[in-house]
Amino acid sequence: MEGISANTALENSYNLMQSFIQAIETNNTQELKSLITSKDSIGTLMLMHKTLLTFKYNLKTVLNGAALPYSNGCLEGFNRKIKQIERTAFDYSNFINLLTRIRLEEDLYKEKEPNSLLMTA
Repeated sequence: MEGISANTALENSYNLMQSFIQAIETNNTQELKSLITSKDSIGTLMLMHKTLLTFKYNLKTVLNGAALPYSNGCLEGFNRKIKQIERTAFDYSNFINLLTRIRLEEDLYKEKEPNSLLMTA
């Protein structure tokens, strides 16, 4: 015996994970629901057991997340950008300066351009 088949708990967990991935990629909510509520033995892997219990507790939300095409990726990216600004410039003199920097990064404010009347061609 070698590889994944050496441990039945590991093999069951691996197969369950692969089934989850396939059900999510194909948006198959019925398959996902049956995987979450299945009574199959996953061995002594407590983390997998806790994850399945959490999925059972939030079953409606998990199924909606798998079925609908919406994502919060844009919001998470924006939050990450704000946290990065806060880390690199933690010593802004006041909160208004921090908000201004965030708005500049998101192009909500435009930096002042030189007056075109003063420029010579």
